[in-house]
Amino acid sequence: MEWTGARYADKPTVEVHTWIAAPPERVWALVADIDLMPSLSAELQAVEWLDGGSGPSCGARFVGRSKHDSLGEWATTSHIVECRPPEVLAWAVEDPQHPTALWRFTLEPQDDGTLLRQWMQMGPARSGLSFAIDRMPDKEQKIVFVRMREFETGMTATLAAIKELAENPRTSKEVSN
Repeated sequence: MEWTGARYADKPTVEVHTWIAAPPERVWALVADIDLMPSLSAELQAVEWLDGGSGPSCGARFVGRSKHDSLGEWATTSHIVECRPPEVLAWAVEDPQHPTALWRFTLEPQDDGTLLRQWMQMGPARSGLSFAIDRMPDKEQKIVFVRMREFETGMTATLAAIKELAENPRTSKEVSN
């Protein structure tokens, strides 16, 4: 990710991708398993479906609990805003009409495998990062840039882990047990 000078109000985005030697259906099973995600993330600590949900569908909600050395611990409620197995899974954090962030996985068949993309947008609603910006408004662009780099690093690691699990189903079974 290159320096863009973006501010929070610009709704900055980051996207990473990888090619996986597995069909979209196998990759989808991993992407749609939110219980797996904390084991793939340094920041996300736990997730739980709300309202008796057990899997992704439009309107389903889940709570995520996260931890960051500089930002502390927090929980957010996410709303599935797009769910088209095995192609797209997207969710809005907090208010689906005015989210603090948007996240999306996109799966595309490619060369007997799957091109997996993960994308996120910061804002437009205020988030925990807004408090850091409020304390140091003159450093807003640097704060946003550093956070976007952290997202990019974490998303790259998540996709690498999904690739490993999808391409090596024995590993996948070991993780889920």
